Amino acid sequence: MVITMSDSTSLRAIAQAFRLTGWISFWTQLVLGVVSGGILLFAIFSQRTGGTSSNPGTGFGAFFAVAGLIALAVGIYLAFRYTRFGNQLESSNPNNRPRKVETVQVVRFAVVVHLVGMLLTLLGAQATVGTLLTKSLTLPQFGVGVYAQLDPSRIIQSLDIFVVQANTNTVTAHFVGLVASIWLFHRISKP
Repeated sequence: MVITMSDSTSLRAIAQAFRLTGWISFWTQLVLGVVSGGILLFAIFSQRTGGTSSNPGTGFGAFFAVAGLIALAVGIYLAFRYTRFGNQLESSNPNNRPRKVETVQVVRFAVVVHLVGMLLTLLGAQATVGTLLTKSLTLPQFGVGVYAQLDPSRIIQSLDIFVVQANTNTVTAHFVGLVASIWLFHRISKP
């Protein structure tokens, strides 16, 4: 295949789009992922040292939250890989450039990773919010003195809300990665 001037200009624009989108997506996902991971670890370890055992942060919701964070780690790697693709696309040696098929496969894989990550994280959020709703509905609605006599596992704790926040940050990070991947897919699919 002979590369003409317009092909070269288009290739340069796609390379720049991959680099810029990759870096923006990488850093946004990394920051949100680190914050989510930190919050989740804090909630889990605080729960273990606090003594109560029915915090949703250590159960079903935390399992899916961690699974969503693992998927996010893969997404962060793929965002970094976009930056490398951008550099390779500008190579003066055509043999060093990734093929369009390979590039499309990586972008499609990233879309799937972020969709699965969002699903896992949303399942974790639903489990956590369901537990919080159950706790709030089973609390007596009269007087503060009654709360002193309740089992602490029936009271909504601030650690419960931390798990919800961690899930929200992770979903946001997956959304950023998904938008970046869809935009790049659209960019490389232009005729």
